[in-house]
Amino acid sequence: MNPSTALARVLVDELINGGVTDAVLAPGSRNAPLSIALFDADSTGRVRLHVRIDERTAGFLAVGLARSTGRPVPIVTTSGTAVANLHPAVLEAHHGGVPLLILSSDRPPALRDVGANQVVDQRGLFGPALRFFHEFGVAAATPGQNAIWRSMVCRALAHTRGAGTGFGGPVQLNVPLVEPLLPDDDKAWPESLHHRTAAGGHPIPWTAIDTAAADEVLSGVDVPLGRVPMIPAPADGERVLFLGDLTHPAAGPLAALGHVVLSEAGGAAGSAVVSAGLHLLAVPGFLEPALPDRVVVLGRPTMYRQITTLLADSMIEVDVLAAPFGYADPTGKARRVAPVLAPLAGPGDTEFVQIWRRAQAVARAQVAAQVAEMDIAHSPRLAADLVALLPDGSTLMLGSSQPPRDVGLAAAPRDGLRLVANRGVAGIDGTISTAVGVALGSEGPTVALMGDLTFLHDLTGLVIGPHEPRPDLTIVVSNNGGGGIFHTLEPGEPLHARAFERVFGTPHDVQLAGLVEAAGWEHVFVTSTDELADALADPSGIRVVEVPTSRTDLREVHQRIRTAVSAAVRG
Repeated sequence: MNPSTALARVLVDELINGGVTDAVLAPGSRNAPLSIALFDADSTGRVRLHVRIDERTAGFLAVGLARSTGRPVPIVTTSGTAVANLHPAVLEAHHGGVPLLILSSDRPPALRDVGANQVVDQRGLFGPALRFFHEFGVAAATPGQNAIWRSMVCRALAHTRGAGTGFGGPVQLNVPLVEPLLPDDDKAWPESLHHRTAAGGHPIPWTAIDTAAADEVLSGVDVPLGRVPMIPAPADGERVLFLGDLTHPAAGPLAALGHVVLSEAGGAAGSAVVSAGLHLLAVPGFLEPALPDRVVVLGRPTMYRQITTLLADSMIEVDVLAAPFGYADPTGKARRVAPVLAPLAGPGDTEFVQIWRRAQAVARAQVAAQVAEMDIAHSPRLAADLVALLPDGSTLMLGSSQPPRDVGLAAAPRDGLRLVANRGVAGIDGTISTAVGVALGSEGPTVALMGDLTFLHDLTGLVIGPHEPRPDLTIVVSNNGGGGIFHTLEPGEPLHARAFERVFGTPHDVQLAGLVEAAGWEHVFVTSTDELADALADPSGIRVVEVPTSRTDLREVHQRIRTAVSAAVRG
C-alpha cells in the first residue's frame, strides 16, 4: 500500500470512529487519496458523502450539516486556492461555535517556496479563527504511524467540540500527500492499520477525550475548582429579564416558566416570549417602570441597537449564559459568565412580570393590526405569514439582513419551530448552501427565508450532482430587487437619496426563475398568502418560492409599526 493511501484510509476511518456521520468533498487531484477513502466509506454505509464543485459552497454546506446535527463535519479540499475559498465558512464557524474540520490536502513541504505549481503556504491561512491546527508529516511506510495518525484525529475532533474551552469551532488538519495518489495492488504495510475495538468488536475512538470537562472551565467566576459555575436564579423580589439571540433554544422554555424573555426572533421563539419586546424597548419612557435589575443574556443578541442600549444601562447588572471563551459582551458590562443556569422556579418579582405582560398585550395588538393592513408584497407581512403557516416540528433557516428583522418585529407568538441562522458573522455568504446542509441534517420540514441578494450571492448552492444526497428544502425569496435593509438604516435617509439606488439599493434585474430551472429545481411565483400556503405544501427536492416585495417604502412601514406601538403603550 502506498503511504498516501494508507494515511487517507486511516484518517477517514478514525473520523468515523469519532462520531462523524457526514463528510463534504470538493474534488481535486492532490486530495485523491482522501476522496477515494471517503467514497469507499460512503459505499459501505459508514458515512454520508456530499460532493460539491465549489469550495465556498462546500464549506457552508458543512456548516449547515454541523449546525443541524451538532456533530463535527469534515470538509476535504485539494491544495492551493481551494483551501482559501473555505475562509468565509471558517469565520462563520469560528464566531458561531460550529464544529467544522478542514482536511486540506497539500503538496509536500519540499515544494514550498520553490515556485512549484498550485502550492501556497496553507499553514496559518485562517489566522486566529482556528481552535486547533496540525500538519501531518509526509507519510512513510514505517512502523508507528497508525497510532500517531489516529490519535491526532481524536485530538482534532475534541477541539471542534470545545475541549479545553467549552466553545467548539473549526480546526484544520493539513495533509501533505505524495505521489502515487491512487491506490495500488500492493497490500503490504509494516504494521497493522486497524482501529481499536470495544469488547463487542465494534470500532471505538483511538483516544477517548472527555470534552464534557470543558463545561468546568472557569472565567472570572469565584467558585470552588471542579464545580460547574452557574448563573444564579432570580432572587425573591429581583427583576430579571432574559434576552435571547435569534436562535437560542432556551428562550421559549424560560418564557414558559413565567419569566420575562425577549428574543431577537420575537414570537417565533415561543408563544410565551414577549414577542413585541423589541418594539417596547424603543418606546420612550417605557423602561422607567419596567427596568430590570439584571439581564441574563442568552447567546449573542447583537442585531438591534435598542438591545445594546439596554445592556449598556449603568443601573442593570449583566450576566451571560455562554461558554467562558465564546461569549458576547460588546458593552463590557458582563458581571458573570457561565455555561449553566441554576435551576429555576418562578420569577423573582411577579409585578415586574405583569408590567411586561400588560405592555406586551397592548403592543402585540398594534403589531398585529399593522401587519394585517399589509399584503404579502411587504416583507414584514411575508415573514409573519410564513412563521404562522409552518407546521410544528419545522426548521426555519433565516438569511441575514432584512428577513430576521422582519420575523423578530412582525411574527405572532407560536411554539414548535426550530430556528437556524448564520449569526456568527451575520454575513450573507453561503446561505443557500447552509440551508441545504440544515435540511439534510433535519427530520422535519425545512424552510429558508432570504432576500434576493442573499440568494444571488450563493447560486452555486443550487448545483447538486445527480449522485448526491438531495434535500427537501423550500427556499422563500423576498425579492425586492436589491438591498432593502439599507432603506431602514442611515443610507436610506433623504439626505443620501442621490447616491442611494446605485451604491446601496444595488438593483440587479435578474430573473430568478431561469436560474432556478437551469439548476434543475422547481420555481414558484407567489403573490398572496393563499398561494404561499400552497407553495409550502408537499415539499420534494428544492423548491424556490419567489415573492415580489417592495423596498422603497420599507422605512415607512417600520416607522408606522413603531409609532402605533409607542402611542398605544404610552396611552
